[in-house]
Amino acid sequence: MRTIQGVSVSAGIAIGTVRVLAAVDYAVERRLIDDPQAEMDRFRAARDTAVAQLKQLRDNVAAEFGENKAELFDAHRLMLQDPDYAECVEGLIAQDKVNAEFAVKSAAEQFAAMFAAMDSSTMQARAADVKDVSRRVMNVLQGKRDSTAQDGSVQGDAVQNGIVQNGIAQNGESHIIFAEDLAPSDTAQLDRAKVLGLVTAKGSANSHTAILARTMGLPAITGIGDAFDPADDGHVAVIDGTSGAVFVDPDEATLTEYRRRKAEAEEHLSLLRKLKGKPTETKSGQRVHLYANISRPSDAAAVLANDAEGIGLFRSEFLYLEREDWPTEEFQFDAYGQVAQEMGDRPVIIRTLDIGADKQVDYFNLSHEDNPALGYRAIRICLTRPEIFKVQLRALLRASAYGNIAIMLPMITSVQEVRDAKRILEEAKSELRGERIDFNESIQIGVMIETPASVIMADELAAEVDFFSIGTNDLTQYTLACDRQSPSLERFADPHSPAVLRMIQMTIEAAHRHGIWCGICGELGADLSLTDTFLRLGIDELSVSPTSVLPLRNVIRNR
Repeated sequence: MRTIQGVSVSAGIAIGTVRVLAAVDYAVERRLIDDPQAEMDRFRAARDTAVAQLKQLRDNVAAEFGENKAELFDAHRLMLQDPDYAECVEGLIAQDKVNAEFAVKSAAEQFAAMFAAMDSSTMQARAADVKDVSRRVMNVLQGKRDSTAQDGSVQGDAVQNGIVQNGIAQNGESHIIFAEDLAPSDTAQLDRAKVLGLVTAKGSANSHTAILARTMGLPAITGIGDAFDPADDGHVAVIDGTSGAVFVDPDEATLTEYRRRKAEAEEHLSLLRKLKGKPTETKSGQRVHLYANISRPSDAAAVLANDAEGIGLFRSEFLYLEREDWPTEEFQFDAYGQVAQEMGDRPVIIRTLDIGADKQVDYFNLSHEDNPALGYRAIRICLTRPEIFKVQLRALLRASAYGNIAIMLPMITSVQEVRDAKRILEEAKSELRGERIDFNESIQIGVMIETPASVIMADELAAEVDFFSIGTNDLTQYTLACDRQSPSLERFADPHSPAVLRMIQMTIEAAHRHGIWCGICGELGADLSLTDTFLRLGIDELSVSPTSVLPLRNVIRNR
């Protein structure tokens, strides 16, 4: 057995035979031409044909996966119709008197290098997109037909080994596809009945290819680099799209374990088919919004795969915990914007920085505290170090132009803390207006109710914000005076305690008195033994781990 570690970009397990897609040779001959105008006309005609092909591909994707996922190919069409792109191609033809194919390839390389040099990982991922659309134009110029043609007679680059729409696999089997790289348009044309999963040597989690793989529900791993070996063709492999592990020629123990995991996943999928798109509503008509918790942008795929209605808690501190230096505004904007775009119209509630206590980061240089759970953490850091806080708020505001983002403040104990945070938020808004940067002017702001103080002050807090979300983990810790990190206190730290449940009840009642909604984003939300209690208390929203969404929906719908 050979074990390869890559980067997970789409969760799931695939077990099957490998089909290696040979790298396509995009070599283009450089020819000198006598009539630049005629060559420019060739380019324009090829570009128009490529735009029409992308329109057809866009319609195909929209029909199968929805309008949100089809927007990628609208962006590809805009790339081709960009005056700067056309000017670059035509300028090369006119000045260097070269053929259109060579001019398109040269322009693609220039634009791709420009994108790759940018600080934003989202923009870096666009390098693959400009190469993809340019390849499409080159194919038209070279007389290659594309597999999106309406007559179905197409066989282009993506149709290697017959693994695309309208194509027929040579032996009728489904395969795990190994490739150096896959362009977004190639991925969109994959025949899901013939493809079990994807493994590529190159690529990133931010790429449109990765997003499409998640949309299609295909387990996918990228970045295996030099471990990519064409000799793996025909061998059995297991890919774990959650951990990023690839096992070529797996031993019996590995096969047995992954078959078990796959069976569990398929049972979960059966529940998904039964409940997907169904409202989380009791038989008497009581409606509860069912969201999911995430820690990093790649987790959004699991939210969609489990049919959650939105993200109720994006723990933004993991963007800090997983780095050795401060995450820049651009880095954070990329992360938040990626999730917002992927979630479409679904809410994305992002908790601001919650560092401290059990989550320590060296570069914050926090002083040692004997009792850090009661110390310098979360909103306290943000309000005393506003230069850190404002970077995050600017990134959140900028990302709000790309989706339905809301901001949630953790560890609140007073109305003044909320007002101070809102003041810094208004400063960030004012700066962005001055820079003419778009954002959602009416972005919602909420607070986590996770301290007894916030419960006692819930009426006053409700007048300041748009929603409450109860963090039951910390609320239990502070209500019962039990350190949640101490194993010796487990018997005393009972989240089912009447004191904790009464805190939850008081919070819900205060929220409803002031016309705002109240949810639960702590672990208690997924505790099925308490579901009836939460329904009786009138909870509006529950945010749980993605895999808990469907079992919880099933319970609620049977009440």
